[in-house]
Amino acid sequence: QVQLVESGGGLVQPGGSLKLTCALSGDVFSIYTMAWYRQAPGKQRKWATTIMRSGTKTYVDSVKGRFTISRDNDKNTVYLQMDSLKPEDTAVYYCKAVFGSSLYWGQGTQVTVSS
Repeated sequence: QVQLVESGGGLVQPGGSLKLTCALSGDVFSIYTMAWYRQAPGKQRKWATTIMRSGTKTYVDSVKGRFTISRDNDKNTVYLQMDSLKPEDTAVYYCKAVFGSSLYWGQGTQVTVSS
């Protein structure tokens, strides 16, 4: 059974940084395309960034230049480095793993950007 566990969220001031971690267990991590989504209060969950098995990365425009997704296949982990954080980045952040028709979500980690 595949499980995803996120960590690293918290409270940070505007302009600050956080690094989120998502660890996958129960399968071979390297076969999965990994992504981060976020859900702001009262809003729908939205895609933020993806990293393919090949290492190719894509980002939504609102986080380009500020967020960096990476993966470590030896540690079965995907990361999201978030810099220059803004109040509008406040959300619950979820990681997603996709392989073929298989799709898994983590439980989410709260990120709050506030002074």
